[in-house]
Amino acid sequence: MTAPLKHSDPITVDVALGDRAYDIVIGRDVLQTLGARIAALRPGVRTAIVTDRTVAKHWLEPAQASLAAAGIPTSHVIVEEGEGSKTYAGLEKVSEALIAAKIERNDLVIALGGGVVGDLAGFAAAILRRGVDFVQVPTSLLAQVDSSVGGKTGINSPQGKNLLGAFHQPVLVIADTSVLDSLSPRQFRSGYAEVAKYGVLGDEAFFAWLETNHSGIFSGSAAREHAIATSCRAKAAIVSRDERETGERALLNLGHTFGHALEAATGFSDRLFHGEGVAIGTVLAAEFSASLGMISPADAARVERHLASVGLPTRLQDIAGFAQEGLADADTLMALMAQDKKVKRGKLTFILLEVVGRAVIANDVEPASVHAFLQQKLSE
Repeated sequence: MTAPLKHSDPITVDVALGDRAYDIVIGRDVLQTLGARIAALRPGVRTAIVTDRTVAKHWLEPAQASLAAAGIPTSHVIVEEGEGSKTYAGLEKVSEALIAAKIERNDLVIALGGGVVGDLAGFAAAILRRGVDFVQVPTSLLAQVDSSVGGKTGINSPQGKNLLGAFHQPVLVIADTSVLDSLSPRQFRSGYAEVAKYGVLGDEAFFAWLETNHSGIFSGSAAREHAIATSCRAKAAIVSRDERETGERALLNLGHTFGHALEAATGFSDRLFHGEGVAIGTVLAAEFSASLGMISPADAARVERHLASVGLPTRLQDIAGFAQEGLADADTLMALMAQDKKVKRGKLTFILLEVVGRAVIANDVEPASVHAFLQQKLSE
């Protein structure tokens, strides 16, 4: 697998969902085209931008300027950054602001931000007047390759991650790769975990390419657009076949059953970013697969080695404050995993590996084996 050596025209990835199909537009400086693209898609529309305080400092004014240049009226609501906004209170704030802005069914909500903003704004749009369309403008790597694509929206419950939400597809995704230059190294690495996930679960050639070319993704070369487009194509293909996660789409949750439990155990705080939880969770899934004899220890080590090479945490002991708040307690982690959305009739579902590049859905994993595995990993 090779990538272009220089930046080219924007890449468009189609999410094929019949009359709800939409484009993901990927490229440097495509935020400038937001207004023109919306005007062409929905002539005469009004918009409201939902963003967070940090993103607003960098990208609210350019987004508003693009909309104004296309003659599109807009308002905005700013939330605090971080998972703390994906709550009942955060949903109320955004929903009431959209109502106050008189956003109607034929208008558009614009989610300008990372995964938290996209999930929150998308859910508010899904329930506002029983459904208002929205546009995703993801400003983090994680959001560009994962959460902005596929229509999953929602908020957290005190009992678990993303337990309240709706499937609500965007009508357009604008992924401007130049905005990623403003991310902190930690934020960018966190998003990279989701990029690597696509290779681990379904594309060994892409994973091998990442092993060789990841530095270009971080530095902002054309490898960045190539990696994002490859990731989006992989997700779009799965979503088009299984929009509501009745089967194959569950594969995209590789690393998330463990990862979401770790996020809950750390209070959805900046002690563990979502992508960091996914990185640790992906390594745990690989090592658990190896413990079951499904994958070779060498393949599991290969996954761990690559994620560690880019600076991601790969062990439970890498989490800030390890041994606090249940992190050193297998029983607590098992209880948190029991709240996972993929649990069916109380039975755990895991995404496991047969080889790097091929994941499978395991619908009835023996809890005792998971508990024993966690106890082993916690004691290392």
